[in-house]
Amino acid sequence: MSIRWTSDLAEIDLEELQTLYRLALPGDKSVEYLQTVFGNSRYKFFAYEEGKLVAAGRALADGADCSYLCDIAVMPSHQGKGIGGEVITRLIEASRGHKKIILYAVPGKEGFYRRFGFLRMPTAMGIFQNRESALESGYLIEG
Repeated sequence: MSIRWTSDLAEIDLEELQTLYRLALPGDKSVEYLQTVFGNSRYKFFAYEEGKLVAAGRALADGADCSYLCDIAVMPSHQGKGIGGEVITRLIEASRGHKKIILYAVPGKEGFYRRFGFLRMPTAMGIFQNRESALESGYLIEG
């Protein structure tokens, strides 16, 4: 498996990126949404195999204090092959020098991120646009 990596958003077909997220993660992200969030992210990595987008991820970072890894997705056909781990590794390496690197995991996938050095944060809290959905899916816990 030969993977080509790029960080250049200008190279990305945003409709192909939209398809990746629709197939790999719950929910639907519009092309406009993806253009905004990736355009505003300091670090981003895209993986291609045989000319097809198979993985992506990004990090919001301020350059010193905090880098937040998010939207890490791998095509279902390519999961379990180490590509997601490579996206995370690249984002962590790009984020080196920040005092903290943060992510929140899909509920039930926390173990995957532990092997990269991530630990639970007992003080993390959030306000989600769709509170009920976040509570139902386990992203938020009341109490």
